[in-house]
Amino acid sequence: MDNQKDKGKDQATGKQQQAENVHGEGNYAASRQYNAGVHEHMQSHDVDKEARDAAPRSADEAREMESAEAKGKQRAKEEDPALRRRATGDQRGPEEKQTPKPGQE
Repeated sequence: MDNQKDKGKDQATGKQQQAENVHGEGNYAASRQYNAGVHEHMQSHDVDKEARDAAPRSADEAREMESAEAKGKQRAKEEDPALRRRATGDQRGPEEKQTPKPGQE
């Protein structure tokens, strides 16, 4: 009889884990739906034209966009190091960088 209780408990735990994987940071269904939407958009729209259309039309608008970006970054904990690597073309991670030896800086 205890075996039946344990089996029911295991099934309940499994259902609970499935429910936990449906919402929150592990919302796999939403992630798949988002990725499919992005893929569809990339295939059916002229994203280069959309990027050009989103570019600032004047120096004032460019400054306004930069100001808005800086304001948004103020609340960020820290910048993503991957952004810096992409901008410089450096694909190595921080653990792969060699520290210069004294006198070889």
